[in-house]
Amino acid sequence: MNILVAIYSALAAGAASWLATGGVLHILRRRGVLDIPNERSSHSAPTPRGGGIAVIGVLLAVWLALWLAGEGAAAPDNFWIVLIAGGLLALISWFDDVRGGLPAALRFAAQAIAVGAGLFALPNSGSVFQGALPPALDLALSGLIWLWFLNLFNFMDGIDGIAGSQTASAGIGLFALGVLLPAAAGLGPYALVMAAVAIGFLPWNWQPARIFLGDVGSVPLGYVIGWLLLSLASIGLWQAALLLVLYFTADATFTLLRRLARGERIWRAHHEHYYQFAVAAGRSHAHVVLVITGANLLLAGLALATTLSRTTAWSALVAGMLLTICLLWYLRVAQNRPTHAD
Repeated sequence: MNILVAIYSALAAGAASWLATGGVLHILRRRGVLDIPNERSSHSAPTPRGGGIAVIGVLLAVWLALWLAGEGAAAPDNFWIVLIAGGLLALISWFDDVRGGLPAALRFAAQAIAVGAGLFALPNSGSVFQGALPPALDLALSGLIWLWFLNLFNFMDGIDGIAGSQTASAGIGLFALGVLLPAAAGLGPYALVMAAVAIGFLPWNWQPARIFLGDVGSVPLGYVIGWLLLSLASIGLWQAALLLVLYFTADATFTLLRRLARGERIWRAHHEHYYQFAVAAGRSHAHVVLVITGANLLLAGLALATTLSRTTAWSALVAGMLLTICLLWYLRVAQNRPTHAD
C-alpha cells in the first residue's frame, strides 16, 4: 500500500464529499424532497433526504480510480462487480428516496442480487471461513451475513451523525490494520477513502442535521462496508472485522430479536433501537453519537490488538463484547438529563 496515495486520495474524497453534499442539499430543498417527521421520527423539522447520493457517488468514483491505478491489491480483477452493484443499489434507493412507493420485496431482491454478485469479487476466492466450511456453505453463509449487515446498517441510520461516524471509525480502523499488517494492506486505501467521504458528510449531518443520508446513502454504504469486512475475514482477521462494527451489529440484532419475540412486523419503522432509547430519555443526538463513537474507537483499538496473537485475538473479542454490553446498558437503562432539544 502506498500510504501517501491513500492519504491524498482520502483528502480529495473528503473535500469532494463535503462540496457535493452542499450542492445536493440545495437541489433537494428546491425540489421539496423532505423527510417529514412522524411519531417514530427522531427529528422535529422537515429535513432534506437523499444526501447519500453525493457520498456514495464520490466513494465509488475514487474507488474506481484506485482500482484502475492498481492501488489496493486486495481488490480482485472482477472488483467492477462491487462498483456496479453498489451504484445500482444507490440508483434504486435514490428513486425510493425521491419518489417513494418502491415495494420492500423489490428493494430486498435488488439487495440479494447485489450481494450474490459481490461474493464473486471477494479476495482469496471468497473463503471467508478459512476452510472451516465446505465452499458452497461458506459462500451461502457469507452472503446471508452480508445481506443482514447491509440491512442493519440501514436500520441503524436513525439519528443525526450516527451512520457517518460508524463509517468513519470502521474505515479508520481498517486503514490502521492495513498499515500494521501486510496481509490487510490492500484494503487500506479503500477503507481510508470510505472514512474520508463519511467525514466530509458529517458537518452537514451533525445535530441539528441539515440533510439526511437517506436509503441512497445507508444501503450502498452498508454494502461496501460489508465487502471490506468480509474481505478482512477472508484473510483470517474475522475477529477484527466483527469488532469494527460490533455495536451496530449488536444493537440491530438484539432489537430485531426483541421485536420478533413480540410478534411484531420487523420491517416496519419503529423507535426501539438502544440509541433511540437514550435520545428518548433526554440525551441529544450529538451526545449519544459521541458516546458511541468513543466506544467504536475503542473497538477499533481492540481490532488492532487481534493481530498480535491468537490468544490476544480471542481476549480482544471478549473485551469488545463486554464493552458493547456496557454501552447497550448505558443507552437503554441509564437515566439521562436533557442536554439539547432535538
